[in-house]
Amino acid sequence: MKQQDHSRTARIEARIAPDALAIVRRAAEIQGRSVSDFVVAAAQEAAQKTVAEVEIIQLSREAQEQFISLLLNPPPPSAALMRALDRHRSLIVE
Repeated sequence: MKQQDHSRTARIEARIAPDALAIVRRAAEIQGRSVSDFVVAAAQEAAQKTVAEVEIIQLSREAQEQFISLLLNPPPPSAALMRALDRHRSLIVE
């Protein structure tokens, strides 16, 4: 058994149409995996992709350059930001 098999502690169940199961079985067979291993790997890959789509911000080349430019050369603080800083300092005693 693989080391990974020993750490599994949760079980999931799903109903699947016979034709869908047939294609999953075929795909698992092609990859030399069990149906269970194939389904777990496919679900994990789909989950990682879904999370990455939400957590990773992709910018165009132009937007990347503008972002870096603003980080390296930030504009001076606005009047509203300075008022907020003064208000923060009046409320928070360090």
